Amino acid sequence: MVRKIGILILFLFTVVFFIDCNSTYTSKKKGYFKIDFPERKYVLFDEEDIPYSFEYPVYANIVKDSTFFDSTPENPFWRNIDFPQFNARIFLSYKIIGGSATYKIKQADGTYRDSSGINYFDRMVNDAFNLTNKNESVASSIKDSLFNTQNNITGIFFRVGGNAATARQFFMSDTTRHFLRGALYFDTTPNVDSLRPVQDFLQVDIDHLINTFKWKNK
Repeated sequence: MVRKIGILILFLFTVVFFIDCNSTYTSKKKGYFKIDFPERKYVLFDEEDIPYSFEYPVYANIVKDSTFFDSTPENPFWRNIDFPQFNARIFLSYKIIGGSATYKIKQADGTYRDSSGINYFDRMVNDAFNLTNKNESVASSIKDSLFNTQNNITGIFFRVGGNAATARQFFMSDTTRHFLRGALYFDTTPNVDSLRPVQDFLQVDIDHLINTFKWKNK
Protein backbone atom coordinates (compact mmCIF):
# COMPACT_ATOMS: atom_id res chain seq x y z
CA MET A 1 0.00 0.00 0.00
CA VAL A 2 2.85 2.42 0.86
CA ARG A 3 4.41 1.67 -2.55
CA LYS A 4 1.10 2.36 -4.33
CA ILE A 5 0.67 5.67 -2.51
CA GLY A 6 4.23 6.66 -3.39
CA ILE A 7 3.73 5.87 -7.07
CA LEU A 8 0.37 7.70 -7.08
CA ILE A 9 2.05 10.81 -5.64
CA LEU A 10 4.84 10.53 -8.23
CA PHE A 11 2.21 10.14 -10.98
CA LEU A 12 0.35 13.28 -9.89
CA PHE A 13 3.61 15.19 -9.46
CA THR A 14 4.66 14.28 -13.00
CA VAL A 15 1.32 15.32 -14.53
CA VAL A 16 1.10 18.66 -12.70
CA PHE A 17 4.72 19.84 -12.77
CA PHE A 18 6.31 18.11 -15.74
CA ILE A 19 3.53 18.15 -18.34
CA ASP A 20 5.77 20.25 -20.63
CA CYS A 21 8.74 17.91 -20.35
CA ASN A 22 7.75 15.68 -23.25
CA SER A 23 9.49 12.43 -24.03
CA THR A 24 8.90 9.41 -26.24
CA TYR A 25 8.08 6.28 -24.28
CA THR A 26 10.16 3.28 -25.32
CA SER A 27 10.13 0.02 -23.40
CA LYS A 28 13.18 -2.13 -22.84
CA LYS A 29 13.72 -4.56 -25.68
CA LYS A 30 14.49 -8.26 -25.35
CA GLY A 31 15.85 -10.70 -27.92
CA TYR A 32 13.62 -13.32 -29.56
CA PHE A 33 13.80 -16.24 -31.98
CA LYS A 34 13.47 -15.36 -35.67
CA ILE A 35 9.84 -15.52 -36.79
CA ASP A 36 8.26 -14.11 -39.93
CA PHE A 37 6.16 -11.20 -38.71
CA PRO A 38 4.02 -8.84 -40.82
CA GLU A 39 5.45 -5.56 -42.04
CA ARG A 40 4.74 -2.72 -39.64
CA LYS A 41 2.35 -0.07 -40.87
CA TYR A 42 -0.10 1.97 -38.84
CA VAL A 43 -3.46 3.67 -39.34
CA LEU A 44 -5.32 6.17 -37.21
CA PHE A 45 -8.18 5.15 -34.94
CA ASP A 46 -10.33 8.26 -34.49
CA GLU A 47 -14.01 7.36 -34.24
CA GLU A 48 -16.56 10.12 -33.82
CA ASP A 49 -17.63 10.67 -30.20
CA ILE A 50 -14.83 8.45 -28.85
CA PRO A 51 -12.85 10.58 -26.34
CA TYR A 52 -9.44 9.37 -27.48
CA SER A 53 -7.45 8.53 -30.61
CA PHE A 54 -4.30 6.52 -31.42
CA GLU A 55 -2.55 4.67 -34.21
CA TYR A 56 -2.74 0.89 -34.51
CA PRO A 57 -1.29 -1.75 -36.90
CA VAL A 58 -2.96 -2.56 -40.21
CA TYR A 59 -2.76 -6.27 -39.29
CA ALA A 60 -5.07 -5.67 -36.30
CA ASN A 61 -8.84 -5.11 -36.05
CA ILE A 62 -10.65 -2.66 -33.77
CA VAL A 63 -13.75 -4.20 -32.18
CA LYS A 64 -16.26 -2.59 -29.85
CA ASP A 65 -16.12 -4.38 -26.52
CA SER A 66 -19.39 -5.76 -25.15
CA THR A 67 -17.85 -7.73 -22.26
CA PHE A 68 -14.56 -7.65 -20.38
CA PHE A 69 -14.07 -11.08 -18.81
CA ASP A 70 -16.90 -11.11 -16.21
CA SER A 71 -17.68 -7.40 -16.40
CA THR A 72 -19.94 -5.28 -18.59
CA PRO A 73 -18.53 -2.01 -19.99
CA GLU A 74 -20.04 0.98 -18.20
CA ASN A 75 -19.88 3.17 -21.32
CA PRO A 76 -19.69 2.70 -25.13
CA PHE A 77 -16.04 3.75 -25.35
CA TRP A 78 -14.38 0.40 -24.62
CA ARG A 79 -12.51 -1.14 -27.53
CA ASN A 80 -10.51 -4.27 -28.29
CA ILE A 81 -7.53 -4.44 -30.65
CA ASP A 82 -7.58 -7.95 -32.11
CA PHE A 83 -4.53 -9.65 -33.65
CA PRO A 84 -6.08 -12.75 -35.31
CA GLN A 85 -2.79 -14.21 -36.55
CA PHE A 86 -1.39 -14.20 -33.00
CA ASN A 87 -4.58 -15.16 -31.18
CA ALA A 88 -4.03 -12.03 -29.11
CA ARG A 89 -6.05 -9.02 -28.04
CA ILE A 90 -5.43 -5.70 -26.32
CA PHE A 91 -8.37 -4.76 -24.08
CA LEU A 92 -8.91 -0.99 -23.77
CA SER A 93 -11.27 -0.02 -20.96
CA TYR A 94 -12.16 3.67 -20.63
CA LYS A 95 -13.62 5.36 -17.55
CA ILE A 96 -14.77 8.90 -16.86
CA ILE A 97 -13.21 10.24 -13.67
CA GLY A 98 -16.02 11.23 -11.33
CA GLY A 99 -18.57 9.24 -13.32
CA SER A 100 -20.78 6.50 -11.95
CA ALA A 101 -19.67 2.89 -12.20
CA THR A 102 -20.66 -0.63 -11.29
CA TYR A 103 -18.18 -2.72 -9.31
CA LYS A 104 -18.32 -6.43 -8.65
CA ILE A 105 -17.99 -7.43 -5.00
CA LYS A 106 -17.07 -11.00 -4.09
CA GLN A 107 -19.42 -12.73 -1.67
CA ALA A 108 -18.63 -15.34 0.98
CA ASP A 109 -19.96 -18.11 -1.27
CA GLY A 110 -17.59 -17.11 -4.08
CA THR A 111 -20.21 -15.39 -6.24
CA TYR A 112 -20.19 -11.71 -7.16
CA ARG A 113 -22.79 -8.98 -6.81
CA ASP A 114 -22.91 -5.59 -8.49
CA SER A 115 -22.38 -2.47 -6.42
CA SER A 116 -22.65 1.09 -7.70
CA GLY A 117 -19.95 3.65 -7.00
CA ILE A 118 -17.99 6.63 -8.28
CA ASN A 119 -14.89 6.49 -10.48
CA TYR A 120 -12.47 8.23 -8.16
CA PHE A 121 -8.99 8.62 -9.65
CA ASP A 122 -7.11 7.09 -6.72
CA ARG A 123 -9.53 4.15 -6.66
CA MET A 124 -8.96 3.41 -10.34
CA VAL A 125 -5.18 3.59 -9.88
CA ASN A 126 -5.48 1.16 -6.98
CA ASP A 127 -7.67 -1.15 -9.11
CA ALA A 128 -5.07 -1.10 -11.90
CA PHE A 129 -2.38 -2.24 -9.47
CA ASN A 130 -4.66 -4.89 -7.97
CA LEU A 131 -5.57 -6.29 -11.40
CA THR A 132 -1.88 -6.55 -12.26
CA ASN A 133 -1.01 -8.14 -8.93
CA LYS A 134 -3.56 -10.90 -9.53
CA ASN A 135 -0.75 -12.47 -11.56
CA GLU A 136 1.50 -12.78 -8.49
CA SER A 137 0.91 -16.53 -8.13
CA VAL A 138 2.38 -17.25 -11.59
CA ALA A 139 4.57 -14.18 -12.12
CA SER A 140 8.33 -14.35 -11.71
CA SER A 141 8.41 -10.55 -11.46
CA ILE A 142 6.18 -7.49 -11.74
CA LYS A 143 7.80 -4.23 -12.77
CA ASP A 144 6.08 -0.87 -13.20
CA SER A 145 7.42 2.28 -14.83
CA LEU A 146 6.07 5.80 -15.15
CA PHE A 147 5.92 7.36 -18.63
CA ASN A 148 5.13 10.76 -20.13
CA THR A 149 4.87 11.02 -23.91
CA GLN A 150 5.39 13.85 -26.41
CA ASN A 151 1.58 14.26 -26.48
CA ASN A 152 1.54 14.90 -22.72
CA ILE A 153 0.07 11.49 -21.99
CA THR A 154 1.10 10.23 -18.56
CA GLY A 155 0.65 6.73 -17.22
CA ILE A 156 2.22 3.61 -15.79
CA PHE A 157 3.32 0.52 -17.71
CA PHE A 158 3.41 -2.93 -16.08
CA ARG A 159 5.66 -5.72 -17.32
CA VAL A 160 4.76 -9.08 -15.74
CA GLY A 161 7.35 -11.85 -15.99
CA GLY A 162 6.60 -15.57 -16.05
CA ASN A 163 3.53 -17.43 -17.30
CA ALA A 164 1.01 -14.63 -16.82
CA ALA A 165 -2.08 -14.41 -19.04
CA THR A 166 -1.68 -10.63 -19.29
CA ALA A 167 2.05 -9.93 -19.22
CA ARG A 168 1.75 -6.38 -20.58
CA GLN A 169 -0.59 -3.90 -18.90
CA PHE A 170 -0.77 -0.12 -18.62
CA PHE A 171 -3.00 2.79 -17.74
CA MET A 172 -3.11 6.43 -18.82
CA SER A 173 -4.92 9.40 -17.30
CA ASP A 174 -5.05 13.18 -17.16
CA THR A 175 -6.15 12.76 -13.48
CA THR A 176 -9.24 14.99 -13.92
CA ARG A 177 -11.45 13.58 -16.70
CA HIS A 178 -10.05 10.57 -18.59
CA PHE A 179 -8.74 7.18 -17.45
CA LEU A 180 -7.88 4.32 -19.80
CA ARG A 181 -6.44 0.91 -18.97
CA GLY A 182 -4.92 -1.50 -21.49
CA ALA A 183 -4.05 -5.20 -21.17
CA LEU A 184 -2.52 -7.56 -23.73
CA TYR A 185 -4.12 -11.00 -23.53
CA PHE A 186 -3.39 -14.24 -25.40
CA ASP A 187 -6.26 -16.68 -25.88
CA THR A 188 -4.02 -19.65 -25.18
CA THR A 189 -2.32 -21.37 -22.25
CA PRO A 190 0.39 -18.93 -21.08
CA ASN A 191 3.94 -20.09 -21.74
CA VAL A 192 6.61 -17.45 -21.46
CA ASP A 193 9.08 -19.22 -23.77
CA SER A 194 6.68 -19.75 -26.67
CA LEU A 195 4.94 -16.37 -26.31
CA ARG A 196 8.01 -14.19 -25.82
CA PRO A 197 8.74 -13.58 -29.55
CA VAL A 198 5.14 -12.48 -30.17
CA GLN A 199 5.03 -10.46 -26.94
CA ASP A 200 8.18 -8.60 -27.96
CA PHE A 201 6.80 -7.97 -31.46
CA LEU A 202 3.51 -6.63 -30.11
CA GLN A 203 5.35 -4.60 -27.48
CA VAL A 204 6.52 -2.29 -30.27
CA ASP A 205 2.88 -1.85 -31.34
CA ILE A 206 1.86 -1.09 -27.76
CA ASP A 207 4.66 1.48 -27.54
CA HIS A 208 3.40 3.05 -30.78
CA LEU A 209 -0.17 3.12 -29.45
CA ILE A 210 1.00 4.90 -26.29
CA ASN A 211 3.23 7.36 -28.14
CA THR A 212 0.47 8.35 -30.61
CA PHE A 213 -2.35 8.36 -28.04
CA LYS A 214 -4.31 11.61 -27.55
CA TRP A 215 -7.25 12.63 -25.39
CA LYS A 216 -10.14 14.46 -27.04
CA ASN A 217 -12.97 16.64 -25.68
CA LYS A 218 -10.87 18.22 -22.99
